[in-house]
Amino acid sequence: MFPFLKHFFDSRFWALARKELNQIFHTKELLILLTIPPTIQLLIYGFALNPDVHYLKLGVVDYANGSASRELVSALTENRIFIAEAYPASEEELGRMVEEGQLTAGLVIPPTFQRNLASGKTAEVQVFIDGVDANTAGIASGYVAQIIRQHNFRLAAGPVSPPVSPQVTFLYNPGLTSSWFFVPGVMGLVITLIGTLVSSVTLVKEKDTGTLEQLLMTPAEPWEILLAKIVPLFGLMMGDVLLALTIGRAVFEVPFRGSFLLFMVLSGLYLFVGISVGIMLATISRSQQQVVLTTFFINLPLIQTSGAIAPIETMPMFFQVLALFNPLRHYIAIIRGILLKGVGLEVLWTHALALLAFAAILMGISVHQFRKQLS
Repeated sequence: MFPFLKHFFDSRFWALARKELNQIFHTKELLILLTIPPTIQLLIYGFALNPDVHYLKLGVVDYANGSASRELVSALTENRIFIAEAYPASEEELGRMVEEGQLTAGLVIPPTFQRNLASGKTAEVQVFIDGVDANTAGIASGYVAQIIRQHNFRLAAGPVSPPVSPQVTFLYNPGLTSSWFFVPGVMGLVITLIGTLVSSVTLVKEKDTGTLEQLLMTPAEPWEILLAKIVPLFGLMMGDVLLALTIGRAVFEVPFRGSFLLFMVLSGLYLFVGISVGIMLATISRSQQQVVLTTFFINLPLIQTSGAIAPIETMPMFFQVLALFNPLRHYIAIIRGILLKGVGLEVLWTHALALLAFAAILMGISVHQFRKQLS
């Protein structure tokens, strides 16, 4: 073990990595960029954001399967606030679809629904709402109550007991705390901004000062130069992930219900996506000003279509499809799934696979561009 460590600390890679760390720690602007903006953005967005929603995905389990139950479903969906997305065969399947994020709300109509209405009794129905997005859940609850109230007036010709009485249960976020939805999204947003900006500015600064040309005069290989730049940035950005998580837990009391190891592994995978984008932008930019402007030009569309600020379901269909090719969208789904729902890789594997594909493709492109520039 000790000969290996001695060989590592005597290697060209360690010399290059140490040079990168010294350069980062002696650059006050980079240290400020790694700490102050994430903190401010998390606090501002966590307290302030509150978007409107519509076109909510509804799942219906209709045990009654009669004209009265179909009229109730029609009343809920006729104004396009809810969209009847699926008709699961059981409550267990409905709960699983809500857990996996396929549905925003679920309606369970018991087999005695039509018989109770016909006999003048109150017919109860069960409504499940995904409380991860507290704003959406609160609005959805209000819509359900209002729509059923209007439906009751159509069924009853006078001030009698309501024919239909909903029992609403909020899953994953019973208190409907808005910050529980926004803070995980802002965590992904901040990591994206900081990861792309810091990695690109660091590389472009070396081009401006001529340090990159000096590295070419050393016996170091191109892969050693690039790896020595990525590893210190990766370590510092993992610190930003922990900083964001700490603020979310300490300030906004966001729960952590899943695996910490899985969260850190998938966060590290997403960091490679951000660093790859930054390196790629640095290879096509000639100055720090140009790379900063280009970074924000790319990051803003990523943020808007990621679901960090507004639910993807409220976007036009074109942007919902486009969001599938947005790595930030998959990372935010992972954060919310682990923190709020406590789900594991058996539910999040599609998002993890998408991140792995994005990381491999973008890292391959950035490495190719970097080596091409060195040559």
